[in-house]
Amino acid sequence: MTGTIIEVEGLYHRFGDVAAVDGISFSVNEGEIFSFLGPNGAGKSTAINVLITLLRIQQGRATIAGHDVQRDPQQVRNSIGIVFQDVTLDRDMTCREILEFHGRLYRMPSAERKKRIDELLSLVQLDAKRDVRTKQLSGGMKRRLEIARGLMTRPKVLFLDEPTIGLDPQTRMRMWDYIKAVNDEGTTIFLTTHYMDEADHLSDRISIIDHGRIIATGTPYELKNTLGEDLIYLETTDLQRTRTILSGMSEVKELREKSRGIVAMLAGDGTKILPQIIENLAGGGIRVSVVNLKKPSMDDVFLHFTGRELRDEGAEKPATAVTRAGRR
Repeated sequence: MTGTIIEVEGLYHRFGDVAAVDGISFSVNEGEIFSFLGPNGAGKSTAINVLITLLRIQQGRATIAGHDVQRDPQQVRNSIGIVFQDVTLDRDMTCREILEFHGRLYRMPSAERKKRIDELLSLVQLDAKRDVRTKQLSGGMKRRLEIARGLMTRPKVLFLDEPTIGLDPQTRMRMWDYIKAVNDEGTTIFLTTHYMDEADHLSDRISIIDHGRIIATGTPYELKNTLGEDLIYLETTDLQRTRTILSGMSEVKELREKSRGIVAMLAGDGTKILPQIIENLAGGGIRVSVVNLKKPSMDDVFLHFTGRELRDEGAEKPATAVTRAGRR
């Protein structure tokens, strides 16, 4: 990574009384995979639509590859590729024709177009499907073709808005391989997702976004490490006294109540701390009925920072409207 390729300062965007993007600031390093992780409706797609110039900046400042999004939108568009949530392929065109048409739109010379089409169909493993109409492709193949189209002009930044939504788990994992291959070619990737495992597996850095605000940013390791080295879930015969005893232990960073038990965030190796916890509880006359020791996950991180588990409530309403408006 050689520097910052996206810089955003104090970005706001409202839909009537709703602040879809509420004063966010962040930066993306050249060559990294950067993710917005958050529930549907958090403002992820709205933020992307502002950055790719489909929505005007209402307040704040953003630059991509040194170009100001508000003052120089055409240069921004020339620097980026985009794969939207919804499939936007012509059903009756072949894979090759889709890429050919996109190259012609950007006035790519014929020889360069042909070379790039061959490269990209090979990269996303659609070479054998080059003359197949897109209506005959599977969902995963369509997403791969859209990624290829987004890369046709060799963009400096590729925006992927929920790229694996609606795909089965096996196809999603294959898509992760294609995304990593694109990144390995040197393309910076800005990803939005509400899948915890996707953000954890793919991202160099993650910003957790909720209700239009960024509430935490870091590498997956850094975010998970904020919770401690290990987590222990306990169900006991007396949860209130369990809380009191655990609160007095220096190895316990934080406690969180669940419906039937308590989660203890530990400042150390749980395999060494757990026996002491059991001993202390037994000394207080408390019997442990359920115990589970594990490493923190991104689900735990989201719950820690937001106070709830990641919801999945369907399409992001403001952003869906924006995308349609932007295509008119």
